[in-house]
Amino acid sequence: MGTVSEGDFAGLFNSPLEAGIRAVVVLEHLRPETLDLAEMVLFDHVVVHTADLGGPPSLHPEVPGRKGELLVRRRLIEASLQLMQRCHLVDQESAEEGIVYRASEEAAAYVELLETEYSVQMKACARWLAGQVKTHSKVQFKRLVRERIGDWTEAFQTGPT
Repeated sequence: MGTVSEGDFAGLFNSPLEAGIRAVVVLEHLRPETLDLAEMVLFDHVVVHTADLGGPPSLHPEVPGRKGELLVRRRLIEASLQLMQRCHLVDQESAEEGIVYRASEEAAAYVELLETEYSVQMKACARWLAGQVKTHSKVQFKRLVRERIGDWTEAFQTGPT
């Protein structure tokens, strides 16, 4: 057996698998809250860049133009949610406001198994995000995020703000 190098994981960075794991972790920490696709895109950005909003250190490095990531993140998040549904970690439901996602019953056990340094940091970021949502409400937290990162996120709103 050989050793695992960083290059072995290069194809995972910003892949549906990585984004899907983040989605499961975020949804599990927000339980019983549901999120629509627009909220999933926004909250994925937030959990990756928590320091931009006064949270714990960000999961990914600060790069110029990272706010523009939201413009290309939607397809990735859609693919990641579909993947996690096939793995029975995310449930999709029809609600009054449209299609929403929630952590499945199996998600809690899966999230508990995540122990890498990145996973532990991701869970801390998701815990912070969930705390913000619980403190401010989902609507108010989204408003705070828009104030900090710009109104262009409105293009991703599908439900009530």
